[in-house]
Amino acid sequence: MTDVAGHLLVFAVCGVVLFVIPLVIGKFIRPRRPSAEKDAVYECGEPTIGSSFIQFDLRFYVVALLFIVFDVELVFFFPWAQVFGSATQLADASLSQPAAEHLTMSLFPELATSRISQLPGSPSSLPVLPTSSALVLGWMAFVDVIIFFAVLLVGFAYLWKRGDLDWVRADELRSVAAGRKVS
Repeated sequence: MTDVAGHLLVFAVCGVVLFVIPLVIGKFIRPRRPSAEKDAVYECGEPTIGSSFIQFDLRFYVVALLFIVFDVELVFFFPWAQVFGSATQLADASLSQPAAEHLTMSLFPELATSRISQLPGSPSSLPVLPTSSALVLGWMAFVDVIIFFAVLLVGFAYLWKRGDLDWVRADELRSVAAGRKVS
């Protein structure tokens, strides 16, 4: 227990030191030439006009959040690709024994300690997923990602239909076309 606490303490101290050292070195090395132009507020190269306390349109945040949600969903495709690729390779009957063992262990690390299925003629070999089981696993992974992608598309279609992805809402366009002022 104290060994883990010691390692954690060393890790925390090293992290703080490696964070503070560049800041301290930068404070002493960087030039200090203050001016009114450097103290001015800078935003997108445009001079500020008016108060900075203005209300932003919520569509900026909605579009940003939707981007983050759909972008994060793509992370789930990477583990699927690993499983699908390994299962597809294992379904290949011409795969060598060491390669099949490696792929099986990457898919099912818990099999390293068990003897569920072994290739005939090699009693000391590691367990290998049979070709038929690998094919079923590959198809299951494919169906899973199709369902996952379909759910994403349904969510995307819902947001599109609701108008959350439109920069200018349709009712605002109709109001402008009819000559009414939108408030």
